[in-house]
Amino acid sequence: MRTHTGERPYGCTECGKRFMDKKKLLTHQKLHKAEKPFQCPECGKCFTEKDNMVRQGKIYFNERHYQCPECGKLFLEKGKLVRHLKSHTGEKPYACSQCDKRFLENWKLIRHQKTHTGEKAYCCFECGKRFSEKIMLLNHQRIHLEKNSFTCSECGIDFMDRSSLLVHLMTYTGQKPYECLECGKCFSSNSLLVIHQRSHTGEKPFKCSECGRCFAINAQLVKHLRTHTGEKPFECSECGKGLSSNAELVAHWRIHTGEKPYKCSECDKCFNMKASLTEHLRTHTGEKPYLCSECGKCFAGKSTLLKHKKIHKEEKEQICSECGKCLRHKSSLVIHQRSHTGEKPFACLECGKCFISQSKRAAHRRIHTGEKPYECSLCNKRFRLSSHLSRHNKIHIQKK
Repeated sequence: MRTHTGERPYGCTECGKRFMDKKKLLTHQKLHKAEKPFQCPECGKCFTEKDNMVRQGKIYFNERHYQCPECGKLFLEKGKLVRHLKSHTGEKPYACSQCDKRFLENWKLIRHQKTHTGEKAYCCFECGKRFSEKIMLLNHQRIHLEKNSFTCSECGIDFMDRSSLLVHLMTYTGQKPYECLECGKCFSSNSLLVIHQRSHTGEKPFKCSECGRCFAINAQLVKHLRTHTGEKPFECSECGKGLSSNAELVAHWRIHTGEKPYKCSECDKCFNMKASLTEHLRTHTGEKPYLCSECGKCFAGKSTLLKHKKIHKEEKEQICSECGKCLRHKSSLVIHQRSHTGEKPFACLECGKCFISQSKRAAHRRIHTGEKPYECSLCNKRFRLSSHLSRHNKIHIQKK
């Protein structure tokens, strides 16, 4: 019943993590004590549970184990080997009846079908809020477990386990015990070193089964897969917006709190995202690492480069077939072509006069309404059109 209700009555006193049954809690607590009393006689590897050691021993001693001919992985059951082989063949036998999307395993199909039915089977026992995915429920429950979290004494950030806090504290102590033998760069954790080393080897072991794209980090693959599924499992408790990663949720949450933890050392300007600070720092250094392959112009940020590239794309596409004039936007081309065809689809309801664009009709309507939205900042005189204000401003410039 607890799989439906989401109830986890057994809590770890060390890190606050909760479990459905007492046995799982006792197994988990051995991780904090570093207790691994069961040792495999074949390889010497130690385990927290006897079952895990027996399972390891069966792989060594059971002559009837099953080995994958593709990657050499061993399985104790033939069914598990058959299911594993599908990951090499690309076979996806389970199809969704709603959208024809296919999946390797049945449980993935069941999880996907919930996006069509809107079913929310997982309930938070603290506040009663329901979720369609277990991971969404677990992410939500962290809100209730904050009192059991580990807090950094330097910056006040909370962590769900002690090991994450210790790694975080190294950012203040400067301790980086893991060194890359290729370039000498040091890291605060071994996992970060392993990920970094892939930049030298070019290794990208995590492959997308949908499009074949490869990634160096599993988290990047998980995030990428959501572009295919449309899944957004991280929900903002304030506004209900769904996000595809926990990092995006943390950054989004700062919109509500107004928090801007990333401060520029040059001008004291603050930002809510580290990427925004990195891009801003380039305004001080003058660095522009993003190059446009079309015109050679350089930019400080990737987003600025992508925005600039649209100009080249639009310039190539938006050419009038009648006069050869180039326009920046497709909508501008449509309006321009009406000057050749004589089409004027926008009529004034007051006097019946017609115009080639909605904006020109809106400007005309001000004759009837008397509206003058454009105000001179120097003499407070108001105008119906922006061009009239621009012409008026020249009078002040000439006087100066």
